[in-house]
Amino acid sequence: MTVLAPLLTPEGRALLEAVRGTAPADELAVATRLRREHPAELVSAAIGQARLRQRAAVKFGAADAERMFFTPNGVEQSTRASVAGHRAERMKALGVTSVADLCCGIGGDAIALARAGIRVLAVDRDPATAEVARANAEALGLSALIEVREADVTEVDTGGYDAVFVDPARRGGRGRIFDPEAYSPPLSWAVGAALTAPRAALKIAPGVPHEAIPAEAEAEWISDGGDVKEAVLWFGTEPGAVRATLLPGPRTLLGRGLPDPQVRPVGRYLYEPDGAVIRAHLVADVAEELDGGLIDETIAYVTADTLRPTPYATAYEITDRLPFNVKRLKALLRERGVGILTVKKRGSAVEPEELRRKVLPKGHGPHSATVFLTRVAGAPTMLVGAPAGQAVTAAGAS
Repeated sequence: MTVLAPLLTPEGRALLEAVRGTAPADELAVATRLRREHPAELVSAAIGQARLRQRAAVKFGAADAERMFFTPNGVEQSTRASVAGHRAERMKALGVTSVADLCCGIGGDAIALARAGIRVLAVDRDPATAEVARANAEALGLSALIEVREADVTEVDTGGYDAVFVDPARRGGRGRIFDPEAYSPPLSWAVGAALTAPRAALKIAPGVPHEAIPAEAEAEWISDGGDVKEAVLWFGTEPGAVRATLLPGPRTLLGRGLPDPQVRPVGRYLYEPDGAVIRAHLVADVAEELDGGLIDETIAYVTADTLRPTPYATAYEITDRLPFNVKRLKALLRERGVGILTVKKRGSAVEPEELRRKVLPKGHGPHSATVFLTRVAGAPTMLVGAPAGQAVTAAGAS
């Protein structure tokens, strides 16, 4: 009997319902009570699953997470539902009706594809993981569209499918794997599999070097709520294209191959591009949209004299520019009555929390400020301001 099987029995399902929503502080008391009537191992498995479901709610939403099954690695490595949904909708828009999902994990992407009406062959070589993926397809009523197969993905014939999706394992015994050829399976194998299909998408780490991207691929970087989640190599779409997609939305910025922006003096506004824009090397496209330039040739902050709305960057109104000096910043914040300080950095070795403790050990008043630790024309600099559109309380306005 597998680890998951007891939880799929009527007794297991009843226990899962009984422990739903159990707070960590209450687990011992709940377990002690339930073990009077149920096997200890089954109670422990149910509480462990409830804990995983609570963690997974961030990625899958509470409604789905409470019905699904998880492994610790599955929660950690699975695709966020919003990102998987975006990719599935794009597959659908490309006319894809069937996908071979290789290295399917617990089935997050297969679920999104099936919900888009796409038939899925979900493959994973790990028996326990494949069992969880199968249970999830059943739990969400998608078994008719998702076939789960326990197999080595390198031995699966994908010829009967419109598209291939590959999500190689990017974690090993020592943590994250940064070398694409150390993925399991290697990126080169995944690219070879992609090139045999009419359409394909390969999920890769967002920090992948641009020079490692095959000429046949389109590269897309995806962020959700401002956090970069992944990069995807698409095949059978627009070879050589580069795009940044921001969720929710989606909003997509397609690169135009612009040269690097010019460096210019710090203007009234500082724009912080979304992480997906930075990873995709599309800061130049945002700078042109804003009629802005860089504050330093190596720093991805855009400066401009006018405020223009853009979904691809967050705007801040700059009130002060100081050379890096802790005492001067501390005095400025005290003078302005700042009690809430946000510290951001790019191109600085100083840790934001360390600076915050030094310059604002206690609040000086009701106002707020944002400090950017960065370089301006090569010199370590502190830029002080506030999100544009809000009261510039760093300057004492209300």
